[in-house]
Amino acid sequence: MSETSRRVVAWVTMSMDGYTSGLEGPAHDNWLYEHVKHEASAAHFEGIWRGASTVLLGRTNYEGFYSVWPGITRDPATDPRNRDLGEFLNTVEKVVFSRTLETADWENSRVARDLEAEVKALRDTPGKDILAVNSASIIQALLRADLIDELRFVVVPALLGGGLRLFEAGIPASNWSLAQTTVLPDGAIGVHYTRA
Repeated sequence: MSETSRRVVAWVTMSMDGYTSGLEGPAHDNWLYEHVKHEASAAHFEGIWRGASTVLLGRTNYEGFYSVWPGITRDPATDPRNRDLGEFLNTVEKVVFSRTLETADWENSRVARDLEAEVKALRDTPGKDILAVNSASIIQALLRADLIDELRFVVVPALLGGGLRLFEAGIPASNWSLAQTTVLPDGAIGVHYTRA
């Protein structure tokens, strides 16, 4: 990575047993939604997303985010910080990686097929951080390609017992340095790792 390259940051909220979604799928991930509602969680997340100008998503997360966030943003009862996050997600450059999706209708979204080539090209364009947001398959592929510079996890105090695991067998070995930890009032822990 050159001195002018943008950083690629994996941003994930997961359970203590390493799942990003439970056995019943995202629609039933109340453990996650309860955590996100806390003001301290929103403030912690804001420190991450405000530093980004591109978001990378897999098809499933893209469709899930698109079905939820525009409505949250328009809802007058939404907490101001969550509304700001919704406005960010509505307006940020979104690159959706899918073999099946033909179009991406959410504002400032586009579909891409070649993850490695796309991310290498994005790193060399002007902008802020590139966030891979909660998409386990995208993060795994980026780790295999050695294209992640930082890992930003929030570990929520819940055991799911199954579901979508963030790390599968076959991820190459790598070493990381702890840059920061944040203990949140609901018992969740934010951890920030950089390349060792």
